[in-house]
Amino acid sequence: MLQVLSINIKKKFLQVIRLAQITNRYFIALLPPLEIQNSVRDIQQHFAEHYNSRGALRSPPHITLQPPFLWEVERVNELESHLKNFVQQRSLVPIVLDGFGAFSPRVIYINVRKSPELLNAQADLMTHCELLGIVDPVSKTRPFAPHMTVAFRDLTRQNFKAAWTQFQHQQLYFEFIASGVTLLIHNGKWIVHTIFPFTFNN
Repeated sequence: MLQVLSINIKKKFLQVIRLAQITNRYFIALLPPLEIQNSVRDIQQHFAEHYNSRGALRSPPHITLQPPFLWEVERVNELESHLKNFVQQRSLVPIVLDGFGAFSPRVIYINVRKSPELLNAQADLMTHCELLGIVDPVSKTRPFAPHMTVAFRDLTRQNFKAAWTQFQHQQLYFEFIASGVTLLIHNGKWIVHTIFPFTFNN
């Protein structure tokens, strides 16, 4: 009995190892210009130093359009081809970052104003991804809430309360034009894999 159990555990372990070897984790997002990324990074660094929350530093500042998903390494060209088709004849997306918001009790973010252009781009991208079998169950059950995370996961409840007291009324305002979508890949942290510029300018 113990031998059979040991064999089954070994098989499961090998399956996990094999899956890790043939797939990567990706997500799709809008990235702000570098100068805004630097400003947001300073805020994230403030949370790391003063509230011991470093999770947001593991990816470039971004607005998630399609949450993380697994994709086979051998099919990455197919994924990129679909994203190239998605950006064809798509208008630029104006973005406004305005103040701070929170998903209590663990997440603090920069608020992203909802605009028809942003909402339409996100909805169209999710539909496009579904054609590839990429579906995020959570996103299907609640409305899109665009945001740019500055602290999450490792932010304790106590530190959340202290930080939110400081940031909930703090002013912040940026405007920029999102000129394309970015595919990010996870290799211990999230890095840019490919940028897909929109090909139709307003």
